[in-house]
Amino acid sequence: MFVRIVKLSFHEENIPAFLENFELNKNKIRNATGNRFLELYQDKNNKSIFFTYSYWETEVDLENYRNSELFNEIWSFTKKLFNDKPEAWSVDKLASLV
Repeated sequence: MFVRIVKLSFHEENIPAFLENFELNKNKIRNATGNRFLELYQDKNNKSIFFTYSYWETEVDLENYRNSELFNEIWSFTKKLFNDKPEAWSVDKLASLV
């Protein structure tokens, strides 16, 4: 399993549209094959910056999601709202303390 971190930066006036679309699709994303966890964060100092954290079973699962109709619909909508290029990282979790 690995973690996918995506940084998204929006024009301030587009934040409500992004949040509404995320709310409509979050369960679909979370229920994608191989997705084990999904969270959305908002930066404390810059309210235009968001991060998604998702846990994926395999890289194939993530790629299948990224090539899906669902992802294409969400990304087509979301990319029009950006004020900066999104950034993404795939990382392995080395430790977790609960």
